[in-house]
Amino acid sequence: MFIPKRVFFEQAALDYPLGQQLYKRFKADGIPVAMIGSHNRVTGIPGKTPREAYLEAKRTLVVGVRRTLQFSPCKPSAHYQLPLSTSCSGQCQYCYLNTTLGKKPYVRVYVNINEILQQAEKYIKKRAPEITLFEGAATSDPIPVEPYTGSLARAVEFFGQQPLARFRFVTKFTNVDTLLDARHNGHTRFRFSINTDYIIKSYEQGTPAIHARLSAARRVAEAGYSLGFLIAPIFNYPGWQSDYTELIRSLAEELLPAVGQDITFELISHRFTASAKKRILEVFPDTTLPMNEEERKFKFGQFGYGKYVYPKETLEEMGELFRREISEHFPGAKVEYLV
Repeated sequence: MFIPKRVFFEQAALDYPLGQQLYKRFKADGIPVAMIGSHNRVTGIPGKTPREAYLEAKRTLVVGVRRTLQFSPCKPSAHYQLPLSTSCSGQCQYCYLNTTLGKKPYVRVYVNINEILQQAEKYIKKRAPEITLFEGAATSDPIPVEPYTGSLARAVEFFGQQPLARFRFVTKFTNVDTLLDARHNGHTRFRFSINTDYIIKSYEQGTPAIHARLSAARRVAEAGYSLGFLIAPIFNYPGWQSDYTELIRSLAEELLPAVGQDITFELISHRFTASAKKRILEVFPDTTLPMNEEERKFKFGQFGYGKYVYPKETLEEMGELFRREISEHFPGAKVEYLV
């Protein structure tokens, strides 16, 4: 469970029951609490070096009010982002949030969950009679803060009552028990980000081991959720073929007999931008992340910036392996994409 080292409260957050509840809880737990004017302007997080600032921010929780209720698009995976939280307590070296959230990527939660869900309902009605899909983890991993807010369970049950809406989110974390009894009515796809033991130990600091993630996925499957697995980033390293083959087979073994359920796979190979590499090296100066531009192909992304990806031959080899193993062990599953 994520236990913050310090908590900042936006003054307006105390106007909401959840804000008052969290304030009393952290004060009672003896965690330092301070007030701020805005959750977007946070001072007081220590750190003299980029690495110190990063690590201290990862241990900082900010409680605020989401005022901008215009939801961002989330193509191609969903129609809209559902803003429940921002950032993550994990310290994955390759994470794109390292560059998008600035030098101090503090964890942030919003207490006006009722207003957020009411806005979601407006989007649903606007697109009726088409089904509207919402993503709950576009800029965060919502599970670490769920024991405090309960917002994810609220969202799951809200979408469970919406015939024209579906919900999806992804996590690396395993404290899922409070979501198992949520009345999802089959409208939520609960996705897990998984990787090989080598990659998790090397680059996903502060996150659960693979066996714990697979066990959590089994419990979620038993609760009747639609399942999804995000295998990302996929790395080409010595022994990667056997490691990823074993990952798929271990997943199938853990999920039996749930392998026949509605399961999706999203497969994303490792890529990086020049700005991401610079930031990663500042925060993780001893990293062994493979970021040699000469071994990659330069490609312009959908948002106009360039990134370094694996060459075509490597991607084809990855695709062949994953499609073969998934077809064999999860014959009813859908591979949504491999990029």
